[in-house]
Amino acid sequence: MDLRLDGTTALVTGSTQGIGRAVADRLAAEGAAVIVNGRDEARVASTVEALRAAHPGASVEGVPADLADAADTARLLVALDDRGGVDVLVNNVGLFGLDEFASAGDDVWARYLDVNLMSGVRLSRHLLGGMLERGRGRIVFVGSESGVDVPGDMIPYGVTKSATIALGAGLAKLTRGTGVTVNTVLGGPTWSDGVATAVAGVAAAQGVPVDQLKEALVARRGTSLLQRFIDPDEISSLVAYLASPLASATNGAALRADGGVLTGLL
Repeated sequence: MDLRLDGTTALVTGSTQGIGRAVADRLAAEGAAVIVNGRDEARVASTVEALRAAHPGASVEGVPADLADAADTARLLVALDDRGGVDVLVNNVGLFGLDEFASAGDDVWARYLDVNLMSGVRLSRHLLGGMLERGRGRIVFVGSESGVDVPGDMIPYGVTKSATIALGAGLAKLTRGTGVTVNTVLGGPTWSDGVATAVAGVAAAQGVPVDQLKEALVARRGTSLLQRFIDPDEISSLVAYLASPLASATNGAALRADGGVLTGLL
């Protein structure tokens, strides 16, 4: 299917690994000019090189920035303005982890809020106006089913993901009657680089094989219909569709790519 993304420019935050990397790859394959973002300059450069090699002729650039930092984000926005803005903003960057509520201090909460929520607030606040002026644009938040069903051992993460769902819904109301849309993808348990590293660490600490721990984690999510971890490419397919002109009638939505973990009808 041709998603008709030729001639568009897309910024994918947190795109040097995991879901963000898969989204950047998919958008480049569909003809979008992709701007890769990450905190580490070397990893950004490596990702740009790899995507260019995978998609000869594709326009792929990189802008390193720590989006938890307002000043660094401002520098990124200046670089985007110099490029003429973007047509597609994929707010993917995110921080996750297990946190005991009683011992998670204000610094922990502030970090989650800065990375998971305020990065999207700052970028959307700056870029939405240009999209509205041009009469076209897409903002896609890569969210999580944990923002709907907040885990007891991941409360800071889940709460900030709930906030991003609300942010996306609110921003969509500002696009009424335009060619701009704002949507959220609710991903389920995904075998991203970050998750793989975390699971490997826990498996080593517990003295069990990684595959055994993976199976146990899937079994723990008893409502999963997929009965396995989701691959980042499976999330990127839905993100790419929402970034395309084909999704013009989808706005203000939170669409599930959760493997059936959520049990509600909507």
